[in-house]
Amino acid sequence: MRPPVRRARPDDRPTLSRLQSHLAEPSPELLAAADVVGTVLVSVDADDRPTGYLLAVEDREACHVAELVVAPDRRREGRARDLLTAAVEARPAGSVVTVTVAAGNDAARSLYESVGFEEAGRSPDYFESGDAVAYELTV
Repeated sequence: MRPPVRRARPDDRPTLSRLQSHLAEPSPELLAAADVVGTVLVSVDADDRPTGYLLAVEDREACHVAELVVAPDRRREGRARDLLTAAVEARPAGSVVTVTVAAGNDAARSLYESVGFEEAGRSPDYFESGDAVAYELTV
């Protein structure tokens, strides 16, 4: 059985903050404002505890996956794919979903491409760690 995905709840905040520490360039301010700017989906374990999350900044026409992280000990279980799929499936037809990923993050790039995202451009020195690749998917 695939791990369930649900919307984040206020009592998930401490766990989400801990998960965020696994990102190369986390944005605590964005996570704190998530309820205002978009949606946070969580992948949960058998006890309904978050093991990963996706933070999407969105409006009616577009959605940007701003953060996607899974706890290191829960990776390779399909959790990131399930979070991404849930976010895409929640979008209305014709909307665009975008994500920007470090050019050297082969695992993330492979995930997005496997779900149907296409490379839309590159930005030099976008991240502190270097270049970025922008992807997009029209739902």
